Order: sequence, then structure tokens, then C-alpha cells
Amino acid sequence: MTDATARVLHAIAALLMRLPWRMLVACAGFFSARTLRRNGRSACVARRNLELAYPDRLPAEREGLVHAIVHGTAQQALETFRFWTRPHAENLALIREVHGAARLDAAIAAGRGVIIAAPHYGNWELLNQWLAARTPLAVLYAPPESKVGEAFLQRVRAAHGDPDRVTQVRAEASAVRELLRRLKAGGVVGILPDQQPKQGDGEFAPFFDVPALTMTLLGRLAAKTGARVVVAYCERIDARGPGYALHLEDAPEGIDAADPAVAVAALNTAVERVARRDPAQYQWTYKRYSLRPPGGGEDNPYWPDCY
Repeated sequence: MTDATARVLHAIAALLMRLPWRMLVACAGFFSARTLRRNGRSACVARRNLELAYPDRLPAEREGLVHAIVHGTAQQALETFRFWTRPHAENLALIREVHGAARLDAAIAAGRGVIIAAPHYGNWELLNQWLAARTPLAVLYAPPESKVGEAFLQRVRAAHGDPDRVTQVRAEASAVRELLRRLKAGGVVGILPDQQPKQGDGEFAPFFDVPALTMTLLGRLAAKTGARVVVAYCERIDARGPGYALHLEDAPEGIDAADPAVAVAALNTAVERVARRDPAQYQWTYKRYSLRPPGGGEDNPYWPDCY
């Protein structure tokens, strides 16, 4: 029943995503305007994040950025459904520029394993498809709570492609062993490094000069295996039509440090560098700062307004 429901949802999504691109952009505008009118959760979270990350900007400037972020979030979601339901070759043709592909090729050829650190910026699902077309890839992911949601995710990420090219690794206890095994064999793994881990699974480090609980997993994997860390993101370069630029960059020094405090600071530097390119394409609708350093007396900045 779960798989059947996922198939039906996939078929519906595939039908809807046949709309012309300009219609998807218009739909993103409709949904974002509705969210902003109601001061929905995503608008509230983005506003609070910008107050923390950009305290020196004028309120009117931040509010304009909130509008751009909410619209960008809606557009990214619709783009992703389209990429999940269209042939990968068709999707990859929308990538107009690729910067740093030789860097990835050299890292793979070195044979020590490669960790792709992919911030929530632009469209990371299109980035996954590009990577999978170039090399077998294991992607760490947090499974949805719904069994139907997970079945749908498994289906759409394998659709139109070779399922053996992408292995989805659930973010649970066995994940570390699986990722270590792949890296030691010279493989490539992808990690979205900027989601807040559980208390006890990370270290606090500055992110836009605000302490943020940050995953230690990526640094530990790099330190244990000697794998090279490559920062990758797929940036929208045409707001009205389909056009993307893919970037692969060296990670900051220290991201593979044995000292977790050094590693997470370098990781946040890498993510912040990407997010500052165009804040409207970064996932500022996520509660990045909800957990605060122990003993500091700070409250959750999103409570209660953004819940």
C-alpha cells in the first residue's frame, strides 16, 4: 500500500510538473505572496534568521530580503519536483556553467575518497543528479517521518536514472560505518552539512557570528579517512527561466582537523561563504539557531512566534 501510494503521488507530481516553466515561476509567486500575507512560518523564521545574521542591515532591507527568500524557497520546491519527475538528461541540460569539475576529477583520481559538502543553497537535487552522472555517489539523508514520504523520496531520486549510481544512506547509527567504508574504498559521499544536529552530536561554532550547533560528522569522516572535502552548490542564474551554474570549490583549511572545534568552524566558514553569494537562494527558512549553547542563558530565538 505504501509503495502504491508513492507511485500515485509520483504520477500526480509528474503530470503537474509538465506545466511550462513560466507557470511554475508564477505559482511560486502565488504561494510566496500568500505566505507573506499571513506571515507564515517560513517568513517568520527567515525574518528572525536575518535579524541574527545581518543585524547591521536596515529593517526595510532585511524585509525585502525576506520576500526574496520566501519566493526563492517556493521556486526551489517546485523546481525540485520538476527535476524529480523529468528525465535526468533533460534536467542536466539546464546547467549552463560548470566551474571546478577538474577539481572533483582530481580528488576522485587521488583514490582517498571524496566528501561533497553541499549547503542548502540553490538546487541541491539538481547537483545530486549532476554528481551521479559523473560518479557513483552515496548521499546521507534524514528520512521523512511518513513511510509514504520515504517511499516517494526513494522513488523520485531513482527515477529516470541508474539506481545503482546513487545510494541513499539513512542518517542513523549505521550511517557512519557505511560512509567510512565507502570513503576508505575511494568512493564519493554527499552530505548536506548545515542542518542542526541533535544535542550531543555537534559542536557550537560561529555561523554569521552567531553560535550554531554544527555537525561534527563531516570533519570526523575526513580526519579518519584522509578524504578530500569539496564544497559544491548549484546556483540559479536566471530567475525567470531555467538556468543554473554549478560550482565545485576547495574546502577551507582545517575542515579535516582532528580537533572538532576547528573542523566545525571551518565547515561553517565554507557554508557561510556560499550563503553570502545570494542570501535569497540559501535556506534561511530553517531554524538554524534553535539550540543555544548550554549555560549561556539564551532562549530559543524562534519561540513562540515561529512555531
